[in-house]
Amino acid sequence: MRRMRAMTFGLMTPFYFIRAGAFVSIPALITAPFAFFFMLASKMVSKFVGVYPVTRVFKTPNPEAIYTTLLMSTGLTFGTISSLFGLSHGIITQAQYSILVAGVIGSAVVPTLIANAFYLPHHLLSEPESEQAPTPTVSRAPLGTAAAKSD
Repeated sequence: MRRMRAMTFGLMTPFYFIRAGAFVSIPALITAPFAFFFMLASKMVSKFVGVYPVTRVFKTPNPEAIYTTLLMSTGLTFGTISSLFGLSHGIITQAQYSILVAGVIGSAVVPTLIANAFYLPHHLLSEPESEQAPTPTVSRAPLGTAAAKSD
């Protein structure tokens, strides 16, 4: 039963996000860029204030603490669900919904890009396969031979 539930959620989640994204109005975002950037900044700052001190309490080194903070700063699911609830119940307008959802999506994408560009803990990553033993190459039969014609 647990596997069935997990599989159902895994299959249905993309459809929810497609539906939630279909209600976003691009013209509303273009007419109110300040509101979008304000929502994005306030969401990122509030998440940073909530997560970073906890990483420092656990004595995480500073670059890794910032990396963890930036990756934990998403809130994508709750933000879109609460925004869609507000839109479907007439609490907010489509323009407000568009700004909220764009801010939520931006607050998931922007910190991830910053974390991977500037704070990626390279010492925790495994060695790339190119520095390990080389893989043997496969030679192909010359054109015109029977082996090449069977391919």
